Amino acid sequence: MSTTPLETVEAFMAAFVAMDFDTALTHVSPDCEYSNIPMGTVRGHEGIREVLGPFFTPIHENEFVIHRTAATGPIVFLERLDRHRLDHGWRELPVTGVFEVHDSLITVWRDYFDLMTAAKIHDPAA
Repeated sequence: MSTTPLETVEAFMAAFVAMDFDTALTHVSPDCEYSNIPMGTVRGHEGIREVLGPFFTPIHENEFVIHRTAATGPIVFLERLDRHRLDHGWRELPVTGVFEVHDSLITVWRDYFDLMTAAKIHDPAA
């Protein structure tokens, strides 16, 4: 069953809210280009796991508050607030995600955020 690019991205984000990496990656092409803009780019499922696994391991719960959505053709933009609950409470990271979707799979995923804010998420003193 074919889905729109926006539906694909929404299903992908829902899997991340549930912290279900396996399901999330079913919405991503095997050679997806994933960029955390201030940090670098990786490719494919293994690259995505290598970047996000250590980040999400200490997180107990996720919430992604979507402020604005724009979609045209295969491109989807999400302005969102990523909220993560850790042992030391909830931490927030404003993010703009840009996705390119082809044949119901995310082929390009770029997240734009402030690196210093992201670094504080895992800091109990922050």
